[in-house]
Order: sequence, then structure tokens, then C-alpha cells
Amino acid sequence: MIDDEARRRARRREFWGVVRDGKGVLATVAAVSGLVNALMLTAPLFMLQVYDRVLPSRSIATLVGLAGIAAVLFLVQGLFEVLRARILARFGRLIDERLGDRVFRTLLVRGIAQPCTEDGPQALRDLDTIRGFLAGPAFTAFFDLPWVPVTIAVCFLFHPWIGATIGAGAVVLAVLTILTDWASAGPAAASVRAATERRSFTDMAHRTAPLVTALGMREAMGALWRERARRNRDAAAASTDLAIGFGSASRLLRTMLQSGILALGAFLVVREEATAGVMLAATILSARALAPVDLAIANWRNVVAARQAWGRLMDFLPAREPPAPTPLPAPRESLRVTALSLAAPGTDTLVLHDVSVALAPGNALGIIGPSGSGKSSLARALVGLVRPSRGVIRLDGAALDQWDPDTLGGSLGYLPQDVEMFEGSIAQNITRFAADPDPELLLAAAKAAGVHEVVLRLPAGYDTLIGRGGLALSGGQRQRIALARALYGDPFLVVLDEPNSNLDVEGERALAAAVQGVRARGGIAVVIAHRPSALTAVDRILVLNDGRVQMHGPRDEVLGRLASLTRQTPTRVA
Repeated sequence: MIDDEARRRARRREFWGVVRDGKGVLATVAAVSGLVNALMLTAPLFMLQVYDRVLPSRSIATLVGLAGIAAVLFLVQGLFEVLRARILARFGRLIDERLGDRVFRTLLVRGIAQPCTEDGPQALRDLDTIRGFLAGPAFTAFFDLPWVPVTIAVCFLFHPWIGATIGAGAVVLAVLTILTDWASAGPAAASVRAATERRSFTDMAHRTAPLVTALGMREAMGALWRERARRNRDAAAASTDLAIGFGSASRLLRTMLQSGILALGAFLVVREEATAGVMLAATILSARALAPVDLAIANWRNVVAARQAWGRLMDFLPAREPPAPTPLPAPRESLRVTALSLAAPGTDTLVLHDVSVALAPGNALGIIGPSGSGKSSLARALVGLVRPSRGVIRLDGAALDQWDPDTLGGSLGYLPQDVEMFEGSIAQNITRFAADPDPELLLAAAKAAGVHEVVLRLPAGYDTLIGRGGLALSGGQRQRIALARALYGDPFLVVLDEPNSNLDVEGERALAAAVQGVRARGGIAVVIAHRPSALTAVDRILVLNDGRVQMHGPRDEVLGRLASLTRQTPTRVA
């Protein structure tokens, strides 16, 4: 309940913040809308004057004069409508500029804990939905709605019965709008959920297409996709049917009302209570009076979609932006892990229990253990990707959350178990897409990773475009380029998770030299490995088993104890 109330307050605060930022734009649009609606009277008044003045007098000069005035007013009206549309398009851009960076930052933060969810991409799509709504006809209709009573008042001037009839029609259409909103909210939300589910599954199938084909899973995956596609079609059809039904009812009512106004005007003309010009002008004004309501109903799906997108966006964004931490100097002295416990993402189940280790400049720690013992979780925690359930990780005495992530990232090197390459050149990937990369640091990192000669043999060298996911490179090339990226800028702490899984003998020698280079310059290296060849350059080893520290000490001592245990029992320890 408290969280819901906090979210509602955050939504209101953000909404009024947007209104304050765009109050000048909105005031201008409101003023222009007033002029547009005033100029909308040109057609009925022109019709009134033609029937009541030109035809009885048969004056060509009067007709030409009236037509000239009407043409000028129509031109001005068109210019004002273009101006209003362009202003609203820029208001949508203002909202995008205000929220876009925050959405992307939040996407990155949430992607750490939940990398496979659709929340982040959906938030960006929601922002696009809101921007499109603000530049579309549905939002424009809301600026025209306040002028409906004015138009109805003009109809009362023609005749009270005409004004009352159009007013009653407007009330019925307003009730229809409320019913549209009430009935379409649920189906619209279900349609968005179903579309998101289908899109997420499709993206997953696209990423894993080679594996799906190799394992003969195409038919099975196709069946799963068809089920999601069916749910998406059913939800979309339900939402569309409602929109069509209410839209058709609105158009039918509006057509009947226009015909009714024409009949009422004819009745009044017969009774000599109105002129033929009044009859035709009232018919045109009835259409103009109800047009904003009809437009709102016709585009109500967009209104509902924009409102739900805003709600999801406010739920996605943090209620308050965290304050920027006090800048700290780059770490150079120590890494200390104290009683660290980690839980599996989204659960309270601990995968790591009370791990403690202290490392000084020049140390290299090898972490070994069976699969599922928590090695990769520890690696992610060391670079700040996992928040500890208990305990703390400190660099130079400061906990990781006391550092600005971008500042800390410059002092860290990380090679994850699943190597990711970014779309761009090899040089951009190694230099972490720095705005002004240092060529000397680029070459130094590549040489430290032993990949310099490999890159030079590629068609464009360091300017070779990798492509999405680095598919143009072999597994070993990707791993060595990722190692160079981890070493770029001589980071103080370098964490390598299974860095030799795709390396040949030459690559493993380069890896050992890279770890030794980190130690030689006073950095700290942490290497997680299953194969002993990756541990030749470390001076300490930590053995994990079932998430707990089984052994910890100098490399030769720990390896000797493990060899002794292996001789005593056939059970594999590490």
C-alpha cells in the first residue's frame, strides 16, 4: 500500500514537472487552438451569408467579397493548424529529452539484476508511444474540447432548439467516451502484455536460431511461438473490436444528429422561425461542435495506450534519482572482501556464504571449484554487479557503492564468462567506446592481451567492424579482444571469469603474460578457471565448494593439498 502510494505521488510529481517544463508550449497551443476554433466558424457563417444575403440580393460583388474574406480566413486557419501540429511535435520531443536519458540509465541499472527481462526495452517503447500520442490527433482533440460549449452557444444564437439538440448530442457522446475508457482499459493492457510476450520470445528465438536448428527444435519452438502469437492476436482482436464498436456508435450518433439538425432546421424554416441559411449553418456547426468528441473516441485506443505507457514508465523509473556520490581517488592500495554472502537473483537463497579475502597490489588470486560453487557470482560482486546480501567489498577502504559506477569502471577490468562484443570496430570495443581514446593505451592493451598481431592480420586491422555480437570473429578472437578491453587503461582490479575457455596454447601463454603484467604494474588480478593452465601466473588460490571457502592460501600450497586429497579419494574436489 505504501509502495503504491509512493508510485502515485511519483507519477503526479513527474507529470506536473513535465507540465511546468512545457507550460509555455502548452499555453501557446491553447491560444492557437482558440484561434483555430474561432476560425472554424468561417464555413457556417459564409454559408449563412450566402443564403441570407447573396441569394436574395443576387449581388455578385457581395459573393466575391465574402468568398475572398472566407479564403483568407481558411488560409490563416490552415497555417494555424500546421503551427499547432509542429508545436505539439516539439513538445513530444521535449518529453523525450526530459525522460530519455533517465530511462536509458535505469535500463542499464535494472539490466544488471534482470538482464533478460523486457522492462527496459518496453520502457523505451512506452516513451515512443507517449511522444507519438503528443504529436497525434488524439492529443489535439483535448485542446479543442473546451471550445465545444462555445460552438454550442453560437448554435443557441441561431435558435434555442438547435443549441439544445446539439448540446444533448455532445452529452451523449461524452458519456460514450467515458464508457469507451472504462471498457477498453483492460483489453488494451492485455494486448500490450501479449505483444510484449510474443516480442520477447521472438527475440530469444532469433538469438538462439543456430542452436535451435542444430538441436532439431524448430518445430517445438514454432509451436511455442504460435501459441504466443495466438494469444497476441486474440488480445489485439478484443481491443480492436471494442474500439471499432464504440467508434462506429460514435459515428452513427454523429451522422444521425447532423441529419436531425438538418430536419429540425427545415422544420423551423417551414414555421418561419429560421432562415435557410441558419438551417445549413447549424448543420455545419453541429458537425464542428461534435468533431473533437468524435475524434477523441476514434483515437481512444491511443489515449489508453499513452496513459498506460505513462503508468508503466513511472513504475519503471525510480521515484527519486540517487544523489551522486562524493568523488573518490582511483583505487591503488587494496581489495578486501569481508564476510561476503550473495543471494541468487530474485530469491533469498544464498549462493555464497561468508567469503573473506584480502589482496594487496601485485597479488593475483585464482578461484577454482566445481560448477555451481559461486565463482561467477563472486566475480560479478567484485565488479559491483551484484549487491551483497551480507558483508562488504572494499577498494582502498571504500565500499563499492560509495563510488560513482562510471568512475569505478575506469579502474576495473572485467572479462565475463559469456563474452559480449558491441557493434562497432575492434578499436572501439577495446577502448570501451571512449569519446577520445588514447591510441597508445589501445595498442598497449592489445599487446598485453597478445592480440595485436591477430588484429593486424584482419582486413582492416583495428578498424575492422565486428558486427552485432562479434559474429565475424572466432570464439578465441572474441575472448582475446575482450581481454584487451579488460586491460585497457591499466585498471587496478582485473577480474577474469573463465578467460581461457576458448583459447589455444598461444592464447593461454598470452593470458598468463597479461596476468603477470597486471601484477608487475601494481594491480590486482582475480582469475576464475577450471583449467590449471590459467593459474600459472597467480600467487594465491581460493577454493569454493557449495558457496563456501574450502581452502585459501599460496598457490603451490593449495595445489599441493588438493593433489593430496585427490590421491586419497576418487571424488573430484575442484
